[in-house]
Amino acid sequence: MPRRILEEFKVEWFQLLDEAGKLDAALLPSPDLISEKTVKAFYESMVLIRAFDEKALNLQRSGRLGTYASIQGQEAIQVACAAALQQSDWLFPSFRESGLSILRGNPMKALYLYWAGDERGNLVPDGVNDFPVAIPVGTHIPHAVGAAWAAQHKKDPIAVLTTFGDGATSKGDFHEGLNFAGVFKLPIVFLCQNNQWAISVPLSRQTASKTLAQKAVAYGFKGIQVDGNDVFGVHVAVKDALDAARRGEGPTFIECLTYRLSDHTTADDASRYRSEEEVALWRKKDPLLRLRTYMEAEWAWSEAQEAALQQAVSERIAASVEDFESTDPIDPLDMFDTLFASLSPDLLAQRAAFEQRLAKRKKP
Repeated sequence: MPRRILEEFKVEWFQLLDEAGKLDAALLPSPDLISEKTVKAFYESMVLIRAFDEKALNLQRSGRLGTYASIQGQEAIQVACAAALQQSDWLFPSFRESGLSILRGNPMKALYLYWAGDERGNLVPDGVNDFPVAIPVGTHIPHAVGAAWAAQHKKDPIAVLTTFGDGATSKGDFHEGLNFAGVFKLPIVFLCQNNQWAISVPLSRQTASKTLAQKAVAYGFKGIQVDGNDVFGVHVAVKDALDAARRGEGPTFIECLTYRLSDHTTADDASRYRSEEEVALWRKKDPLLRLRTYMEAEWAWSEAQEAALQQAVSERIAASVEDFESTDPIDPLDMFDTLFASLSPDLLAQRAAFEQRLAKRKKP
């Protein structure tokens, strides 16, 4: 019997705004995407979450936050996703989506509380369909798939977005989640922020595949690669995928090619495993610089406008920090009271012993 080709595939690379701030208008699905109002809103959001991130790093270095995962360099992805999601959609984030959480309606005060080790920062406001931050790598992907399956079963016309880094694609949770979503044609979008490094492990040591996007092919649905520093390109790709999911057309895997400009977390020293030349190369691709260059050319965005925006953002961040730092400390006993609906005898005994220790400490 002669050999036959059973399957062929290709992976699409998508970019609208290049590194020099030049737009390929022919690829735009709608001129509304690049209206002055929309573009400036994208830029203002990117400036805001960059400032939030820088303040978080400073707070950690001064001992006012715990270990923190920076989003520097990945702002375009998070702004683009926030703009593409509908309020009724569900988001299952990893630990590097602080910007996306803010734009979805989670207060900056709450995020500072969370990174300070206060679980009250994990309380999601009513009306915001976000699951809490997932610190273990990739474990939230099956949870997101379960939510999409439930929505399909209930005929709820929503979509689910789950975000993760390139390191998660080496985990079983990722493969199990994509396989299940493909089999049942679930309304979910898998978005990988491929920032080139899983802590100190480069992408080349994580996979032999030319792209991460092509991994979707094995599970029976589309995978695309997008320039993750192009806010327009990411927005179009995510919106299209979410719209398709809501129409019942099944999942999409989007690989956003970007770079982590900062350390993995504040407990990491990236200079030990990557070169200054590599980081400098990616700094030239900074998503904020790219969008500002476009705005300067298109609408003569000025130094005065930039200064005014930076001032407004600085004041907003300062107010959030003041609100965060003026919050009364949490009662340590709360960790028992919010653990289970009713405590086991062992946990009741632990709670009583801990309460006695706290009482002794309070005595003069």
